[in-house]
Amino acid sequence: MKIDETKLRQMIPGATDDQIKKFIEPLTECLERFQIDSPIRIACFIAQITHESGSLKYVRELACGKAYEGRTDLGNTQPGDGDRFKGRGLIQVTGRDNYTALKRDLKINCVDEPDLLERPYWAAMTAGWFWNLKGLNRYADIGDMRAITRRINGGLTGFDDRMNHFRRCKFVLEV
Repeated sequence: MKIDETKLRQMIPGATDDQIKKFIEPLTECLERFQIDSPIRIACFIAQITHESGSLKYVRELACGKAYEGRTDLGNTQPGDGDRFKGRGLIQVTGRDNYTALKRDLKINCVDEPDLLERPYWAAMTAGWFWNLKGLNRYADIGDMRAITRRINGGLTGFDDRMNHFRRCKFVLEV
């Protein structure tokens, strides 16, 4: 299944026309590349990225990243890693380890140039990459937004908002 600008606009009504236009092609490629290809998978994915990115407004975490400084579980072992490798992309991929894996898997030099993940194409691809890494299609297939949210967020932060987006996406996609 493919989405078009009209459907994306309906699923993410908080996004501007400019944001929809910037992200439609990268998202279309992302959905295809990472087999997010059924209405329920797309609904789950779009709901999550809508929450994580503030309706496509934020592709870089607003906080300064100090909370991630010294977080060895994220691979942040060097001074400044917290801010340098704070959340970026439509799912807010975080940490030196994830950026290193992105560099390897997507062939993008985001370790040396973290800001590359803020570009629409890479913001979408990193979201799909993370989705795939965490095996989220299997949870999407059964509409398990709790499991998906925990794997993206580490908890259930913003769960009600994610569910509101999910219900809207399901309605638009007639799931």
